[in-house]
Amino acid sequence: MSLVSVLIPVTMLLVGFGLWAFFWAVRTGQFDDLDIPAWEILVEDQSDAGAAHVAAPPADPDDPA
Repeated sequence: MSLVSVLIPVTMLLVGFGLWAFFWAVRTGQFDDLDIPAWEILVEDQSDAGAAHVAAPPADPDDPA
């Protein structure tokens, strides 16, 4: 019985924290746009495309590394 008297308040605190976190996320706009960020990873930016083709500088032949 003493374990139940500890678990119920701990559970209520966790539920309260979860509700607070959910309402905070809604207030700060975390759920405003759920579709566009998922599609943005599939679109290749023109600025990033040039960076992928830039070769590394040639190695120094005099460097003993």
